Parts: sequence; C-alpha cells; structure tokens
Amino acid sequence: MSADFQMEGHNVAALFTLKIHRGDGMSLVAMNWKKGKPPDNFVGFAIEYKEPNGAQFFALNNRVAFPNASGGVDPNRLSTLRSPIQKFRWVHFPFNANLPGDFTYRVTPVFMSNTDVLSLGDAQEAKIELRRETFPGQLNIAYTRGFVASQAFVERYKTVAKLLPAKAKDGLSFVPTHPQTIQALAWMGFEAREAILDVLDKAVADTSAQVRVVAYDLNQPDVVSKLEALGSRLKVIIDNSGDHGVSGSAENQAETRLAASAGAANVKRQHMASLQHNKFIVVDGPMGQFGVCGSTNFSWRGFFVQSNNAVVLQGSSAIKPFAAAFENYWSNDTVAGFAATPSVNWTALGLGGIDAKVAFSPHTPPNALFKPVADDIELGTTSSLFYSLAFLYEAPGAIKDAIVKVTKDPTRFVYGISDKKVGGIVLQKPNGNLAPVFAAALSRNLPEPFKSEPAGGGGTRMHHKFVVIDFDKPTARVYFGSYNFSVPADTKNGENLTLIRDRRIAVSYLIEALSIFDHYHFRVSQQEAKDAKKKLQLVKSPRRPGDLPWWSEYYTDPLKIRDRELFA
Repeated sequence: MSADFQMEGHNVAALFTLKIHRGDGMSLVAMNWKKGKPPDNFVGFAIEYKEPNGAQFFALNNRVAFPNASGGVDPNRLSTLRSPIQKFRWVHFPFNANLPGDFTYRVTPVFMSNTDVLSLGDAQEAKIELRRETFPGQLNIAYTRGFVASQAFVERYKTVAKLLPAKAKDGLSFVPTHPQTIQALAWMGFEAREAILDVLDKAVADTSAQVRVVAYDLNQPDVVSKLEALGSRLKVIIDNSGDHGVSGSAENQAETRLAASAGAANVKRQHMASLQHNKFIVVDGPMGQFGVCGSTNFSWRGFFVQSNNAVVLQGSSAIKPFAAAFENYWSNDTVAGFAATPSVNWTALGLGGIDAKVAFSPHTPPNALFKPVADDIELGTTSSLFYSLAFLYEAPGAIKDAIVKVTKDPTRFVYGISDKKVGGIVLQKPNGNLAPVFAAALSRNLPEPFKSEPAGGGGTRMHHKFVVIDFDKPTARVYFGSYNFSVPADTKNGENLTLIRDRRIAVSYLIEALSIFDHYHFRVSQQEAKDAKKKLQLVKSPRRPGDLPWWSEYYTDPLKIRDRELFA
C-alpha cells in the first residue's frame, strides 16, 4: 500500500503549509505558517471539503463565533468562512467517510480589518482517500463514536432516554423506543458496531464456518441473536466475575440462550484469577477467516456510549493465534495452566507488509509483559506519546510511572486521557498537569451558546486501551487490546495485547486520541470560562496596545509551539 495516509498541499503562493492525515472514519487537518509569524490580522483558518466525485465544497462549521456588535454570543453554528478555526489543527468526521475515492480539503487563511471586515488569502488544497478499510483485505480499525456528551448528539437526537437500558441486566430484553432509534444507534456505534455485526453476519452466512467467542460483557441483543443463529457451530466463553455471575445478569441470560442454541457443552463460564476480560471473535470458514479484537465489549455501553476500538483481522494466519488462545482458555481455568501455553508469548499475525504480533494473559513472572511494555514507553519514546487508557489512575505500577516520566521530559510531546473509576475523566496535558473532566456536571452547566448534554449514564466512558509511540517516526508503533495496562491485566485476567509497528495504523490511533482529547479538553475550557464568568468567543484582530492575536501562544509557549509543528 502506498504511503497515502498523509497528503500535503502544494500551493507555493499560500502563506501556510497543509498536511492531511488519514484516520478511520475521520481525518486530521494540520496547518503551519511557512515563514516567521502570521500577521496580527490573521484570525484563523476556514476549512472546506469536497466528497469523492463531488462538484461542491462544503464548509465546516464552528460553534464559537466572534462577539457581535453588543459583545454577545451568536447561538448559531456558522461557516468557518465567517467563524474560522483558531487552531493549527482540526479533526474532521466526513458524513460519508466510507465513499471510495479522494476527499478534497481546501483550507484558507482568514484576515480581519480594523472594522471587522473579513477577507480570504490564498488557499491550500490536498486530496486523500478516506475509505473505511485501513488495509483492505487484511486489517480494519474501527471506532465507536464515544460522544454521547456532545453538541452533535444533542442537535441530532436530543436525549439518550428510550435509546439505552437503565441497567445492564435488562440489556437483552430492552427495546429502544426513541423515534430516531435506527439513525441514533448507527451514529453512536459508528464503524465499530457496523464492523462487529458484519463479521457475525458473515459467520452466519458461511454455514460451514466455526466460530469462537470470548466475551466479558454480553448484553447486546443484536450480538446474542446472531450468536444464537450459529447453532452448534459456536463455542463461547463468557466471564462470570462479579455482577456477571449473579442471578438475573445479562451474561447468565446469554448463557442460557446460547446453551439452548449451541448446546450446553459449547458454553463455558470463566474468570481466570480475576476476570475473563477478553472480547474477541474468531470466524474460520471456507468463505473467509475473520477475527475481531480491541476494547469494545459486546454491550450497550460498549457499542453506544464508550470510546472504544475494534480491529477486524482477515486471513488464516491472522486468526490462528486467537483460535489457539481460545482453546488454551477452554482447557485452562488457572493462571499457572494458561501461562504454560504458547499463547502468552508474542506471536506474529502474518499480515502482508504489516509488522503485527499478539500475546495473551494471564502471565507468570518469566513471561510477563507489563515491565517490557513500560520500558518501551519510558525508554523507547523519542518524539511523542499519545494514549487513551481506561483506569490508568486506578492502576499504579511501572506503566503509569513510565508515562509520568515521559510527560516530564520537555523533549517528548505527550497527550493522554483516562477514565477514572469514580468521578469522571482525567486529561493529561503535555505540561504534566492533570485536568479533571467531570462530565456529568459539565453536561448540565455549559456556557452560552452551548446546549445541555446527556452525561451518558454512570460507569466508564473512556474505555480505550491504547498507546501510540512516535507516530511521526519510521519506528511508529501502537499497543492495543483488551489489556488495561495494569498488573491485574498482566497476571490475573484473561486479556489480549497487540503490538503493531506501522505508521498508517499509528496515525489512525493518533487521530482518535486527538479527537477524544480535544473533545474533553474543550469541556475543560467550557468549565474555565464558566468559572471566570467569560464567554467562549473567537478573538478579533488586535486593536489596542497590549492586545495579542489569538495565535500568540502558539509562538511563545514551548508546548504549543511543539503542537503547531508536530502535525504539520
């Protein structure tokens, strides 16, 4: 595959550079000024895009505007041609990102006169293909939307009421009654839901396919119904730790239903030393071989509320390690038993042109991965580290210590976000400061011009488990899986951890990390504006002595300088 995951603009007359990075279902648009600093009257970038084979450019909209004549807030979303983006990068989610062919991006600098008249400079254009399949025929990265607490959700669907069950145990019998159920669930589940259900549909259609599933949460009725349709071709392991094993749980209900369809001998309950935390699917049939792994639980929250990733693998060599791990879990309920199997060692996935390998937990000290992964983070990060790690601040140990050390090093750029067990989300800024995002409180108290947002219910919202190291280097790599980057994940739980050394894949996870970070960082900005009794508005060009242009911090703050330069 060509290196078309990053494309640049080539207009020599434009005063800035443009680089478009390909994500999965999204793109990163990054700009930088070519020479010196921008003029004081530069007030941001207008961003437009054109779909493949389209004839018309559509302008992205901005929810933040310049103050009106009375200093007030404009409640409307305005075109970035009128309300430009006052940042040097932007993550865009095209409505039809799965269309084949090139998307064209046009970015234009916007200037403001002393009388508030806007004018446009020379634009840059770049084309990039955003087809959904990351490596066609081999590997596809898919994400959930994860933004129930967002203005986009509120404007489209208003409320999560009648969309989601109130309790996990009711998941298999819950029927949504929201008037826009079909559209809302497709939007919330994004590509991950579509990819997982598509693999199960292929398994049902391939009547000779054998299917193996390991599930932690299992309360999503579409998934269970498709598993039932497989009959005795299915063997499944379901976690029975904690609430999953109590009377009336969705997992117990799923066990009963699948024992009836597949046969009781094909259904096993398990929790290893603590949790059977895997969430993977293996389909092995004459019409195709598919595997699903990642962080996405087969649950309502996993599909529709949390930020998650699901990776679809294709080919007999790619699914072989997962099929072998399934059999080793089936035969071993103890740490010592499983740790003696080859599944605990790194095993290549055999993907063409992609350096990828997987290992499974639980481990014992001789083959543990926790410390080697921590060492790679601490000693192997030379340029940048991006992460989205559920429960990082609830899991002390070498990996958390490594992230703290890298964050304190001014030569390495770090963005991170983690869900707390109780109390919301923690944002790790590049300066090492931790910014709490109490989503439930913020969602009800947004400053103008924003509307109240649903909090998404109780429980984990940031459920990813991935680390991106040096996305901009030939050594770029990503760790991801069900593995929570904790000691229990390494030595007690049933888990999988995948390591891929590939820049195209690293950039995909980078963009997902940035989209989440920016989403919640803006909620920190909203709270700060509310606390300071300020309005969230765009900055006009300087008029008085001492006024600074919006971009001044991007040329004085070392961290913002690095942010501006790193992506463009």
